[in-house]
Amino acid sequence: MKRLFFLFLAAFFAASYAAAQQAAAEVSFSFTRQSGAASNQFAVWVENAQGQYVKTLYATRWTANGGWQRRPTSIPIWVNRAALAEMPQAQVDAVSGATGQTGNRVFAWDGTDRNGNPVPPGNYVVYVEGTLRWENQVLFRAPITIGQGAAAAEVSTSFAGASTAERGMLGGVTVRSLR
Repeated sequence: MKRLFFLFLAAFFAASYAAAQQAAAEVSFSFTRQSGAASNQFAVWVENAQGQYVKTLYATRWTANGGWQRRPTSIPIWVNRAALAEMPQAQVDAVSGATGQTGNRVFAWDGTDRNGNPVPPGNYVVYVEGTLRWENQVLFRAPITIGQGAAAAEVSTSFAGASTAERGMLGGVTVRSLR
């Protein structure tokens, strides 16, 4: 009987842990690698409804590891909002990765802030920013609500810069709240 109780207790805690680890939101998009210099940089992050930075889900390694200092036009909104200049190297390493090849990308937000603390239910905004070529940028913005169930977000897109040739670098952005 005692053994059965402990098995039940272990199963309960395992299920609770798994539920706590469920993603709060998911971001997906297609990435088409561009040829040439000063492109292929992007970041995905979350802010609260008041515009305060919450957490980076991903940033391309070149920019995150100092490329932003050599080329200030490389995903500048994320660099500013994430306060990259003050971010500890371990945190930079945890969110950055190689740019990778052409294909679909999926990122999940676990509902925690940059320190790993759970965020309260409420309104958040997911951003995807890309440097298309030099000063040509794209910014996708998707407001979501955590704590009201799964729902697709409306994604708005804005471009900066004159060139339209590289606008296909990032596309098909979808954002869904999952809980």
